[in-house]
Amino acid sequence: MERNKSGWFLLVLLIFQLTSFAQTTRKYLVLLGDKANSPYSVSRPEQFLSQRSILRRQKQAISILERDLPVNPTYVTQLQQAGARIWFTSRWLNAVLVETNDITIATIQKLPFVKGLEFGRSLAAARVSAETQPKTVKKLESLTSVADAPLDYGTSQAQITQLGVDKMHQMGYHGEGMLIGVLDAGFLNGDKVGFLKPLLDEKRVLATYDFVKKETSVYEDDAHGLSCLSAIAATADKQLYGTAYKASFILLRTEDADTEKQIEEANWLIGAEYADSAGVDVISSSLGYTQFDDPNTSYTYQNMDGKTALSSRAAQIATETGMVVVVAAGNEGSDAWRYLSAPSDAASVLAIGAVTQTGQRASFSSFGPSADQRVKPDLAARGQGTTIGDPGGNIVLGNGTSFATPLVAGLAAGFWQAHPRLTAAQVTEALRRSGSQFGNPDDQLGYGIPNFERASVLADAYGQLLVYPNPFSDAEPLGIQWGEIQANTPLDATLTNAAGRIVWQNRYTSAGISAFILPNLNLSAGMYFMTLVSGDKKRTVKLIKL
Repeated sequence: MERNKSGWFLLVLLIFQLTSFAQTTRKYLVLLGDKANSPYSVSRPEQFLSQRSILRRQKQAISILERDLPVNPTYVTQLQQAGARIWFTSRWLNAVLVETNDITIATIQKLPFVKGLEFGRSLAAARVSAETQPKTVKKLESLTSVADAPLDYGTSQAQITQLGVDKMHQMGYHGEGMLIGVLDAGFLNGDKVGFLKPLLDEKRVLATYDFVKKETSVYEDDAHGLSCLSAIAATADKQLYGTAYKASFILLRTEDADTEKQIEEANWLIGAEYADSAGVDVISSSLGYTQFDDPNTSYTYQNMDGKTALSSRAAQIATETGMVVVVAAGNEGSDAWRYLSAPSDAASVLAIGAVTQTGQRASFSSFGPSADQRVKPDLAARGQGTTIGDPGGNIVLGNGTSFATPLVAGLAAGFWQAHPRLTAAQVTEALRRSGSQFGNPDDQLGYGIPNFERASVLADAYGQLLVYPNPFSDAEPLGIQWGEIQANTPLDATLTNAAGRIVWQNRYTSAGISAFILPNLNLSAGMYFMTLVSGDKKRTVKLIKL
């Protein structure tokens, strides 16, 4: 009899455990099959994009694509009715981030409009270190008023002049009118520290959002984002000036600093979409993804090809919407991993390595190239002994590619402010070409340390005909800008192969700058000729496809 009772007890316990397991909720990124019967239309982008976002595309001759359309709300409703809690939707992946249990997700996967799950499994909160923690070397003097005072960079002088940002500031470009989106793990006390007081007083933080907690406040979590933000936005005379300290900002928390799982990549994707729809010009993100708490979900170096990691795919799309995307290459240079992290492997982003005050590679800065042998990192900036701010309001020193990244993001914003006719792709290319070792890039610093004045010389040439990059590849598609052509003037483009056969042609009419990206035509490697005709103007350029 006792044995029988024990058996019943074990059976009940087993049922309880199975029931509890079935009721445990997890997050999943549910991929949808289509955007059929959508109430949204590419001809009415004002339904889902801000006017600033639309204008950014128009200036760069970037079309609104079906990819930009929101998820069909009917599908979202059906997922909700199936028992899933809706967290966020993704336009670019046509996906919905849901929270639900094993039983419900199995039902959801059988719905006719569901294509599958990202990674084929659940996601959970995570963080991968693409930086070292801020290190306080010494506390500098107290903050002083900057009203009517001469610009004195203090301890930040070296990191500013290394990039030529002092010249940029002298010419009157401090980021005014530019919108920078910072994606990070939190901005602890960002609404209280003195070095950001002008930013807050002038109401240049246009929006904040926490994608981890699904709330608007970002000022009570991790301090990492605050220190990164300070490298762009701080105003502390005789101590620290950010590279674009008069820009406007959107602050987005996509990272949970306590764990390391791939939900952060989904958050990064959705945060980048938020930045796009708000009209952000430059994304700065000092986050990276390689290995996770669950080893079965970790990436390998072979995955760092710009096409595998979710965050890398998101970053690439972000560049294609006309944003300059600046991301940390990572701090694994001295570790077993050694290589860069996602999303810095994306083809069109600027992956930033770290250097010392004298321009030497910091020992922790991650190596390239990408797994498919593209130059990575792209550029480098001061990442060892970088002057930054901390949540106590102090100006301190820190180490990491995390702090090199916002320095370059601020440079990109000020450079684009100085040359507003450029496209995001041209800004990215000009900064690469301005690198201190552009003619001889390597796997440590890529094209080297960028410089405002060198990039500006290149920008002046963009008023004519710019073809970039050439040679080009499927990973880095060809972009063309013909600066001599006026707005609303038809431009006919014809691509022929070496035998003279036409392989592609199209007509463009842009309300802004005359520019376009050659679509992926699956071209064979070899020589091609692009002929451009607009009115009485005609140009032919030789192209090399890798």
